[in-house]
Amino acid sequence: MEKLKGALAVFLGASSFGILSTFVKKAYGKGLTLGEVTGIQVLFGMLILWLIYITIKLFSAKSFQSSKKKSSWVKILISGTSTGLVSVFYYKCVQLVPASLAIVLLMQYIWIGVLIEFIFFKTKPSRNNLIGIGIVLIATLLATGLIEKGLQQLNLTGVLFGLLAATAYSVFMIVNGRVGNDYHPIQKSAIMVTGSCILIFTLFPPNYLFNGQFDDNFFYFGLILSLFGTVIPPLLFAYGLPKTGFSLGGILSSAELPVATCMSFFILHESVSTVQWIGVLLILGTVIWLNAAKSSSH
Repeated sequence: MEKLKGALAVFLGASSFGILSTFVKKAYGKGLTLGEVTGIQVLFGMLILWLIYITIKLFSAKSFQSSKKKSSWVKILISGTSTGLVSVFYYKCVQLVPASLAIVLLMQYIWIGVLIEFIFFKTKPSRNNLIGIGIVLIATLLATGLIEKGLQQLNLTGVLFGLLAATAYSVFMIVNGRVGNDYHPIQKSAIMVTGSCILIFTLFPPNYLFNGQFDDNFFYFGLILSLFGTVIPPLLFAYGLPKTGFSLGGILSSAELPVATCMSFFILHESVSTVQWIGVLLILGTVIWLNAAKSSSH
């Protein structure tokens, strides 16, 4: 029963990530800019996470006593900039290409992460990883519509930002697994989002907070994007992953891809061809296979 609860938590956490691109598109439609969308998300997320952390610490101090902090919080703060870069690059990508394509580009972290670990940590990819990378690259050609529409139909700047987002996401996943594990998950998330907030406010000064521009749209989208992009996923993953294990968790977290594609198709009414759906399903199947193979090898 506990494993089932954990699996549900991870699935819902990944699904909440999947709806982000749809609401970002809607925010752009209301006239918000890239700096405003990313800024309000991290600002609201930072405030909510610190509020949750302080509340739990006040009313449940015992849950923090076992976590003896050893590492520097500054490292966590700096590592949080990677999440800020994911938002900046991904939301810029969403601005330039369909949301269904943006999520496919973000999923390229599957092979970019393997490449980064090989270059910087000398971790040789397994045979399954190499096969999986090949399948993902072929599936990406299908999912992006490149084979059907040709290169001239793609916004190459948008594709570049999508690949940069995937690279930043890979760095975040690698760093997140190595930094701050001796902190309480909520505290760690709050510090990371604070680092993200500092980065984004440096890149895009939040003048809208002081010039009377902040209206209901800012509050509405800030709350939705922060909850589904910054607050809910880390909390659900922190609860669910220890119960499911990382292999099953990796399979369930791939729910982000079909959820984002379905949202863009049904809510934004973007065109997704049969060939693109096949590409999406191939990527999804590869993620499931790689994580299942990893589980059986342990």
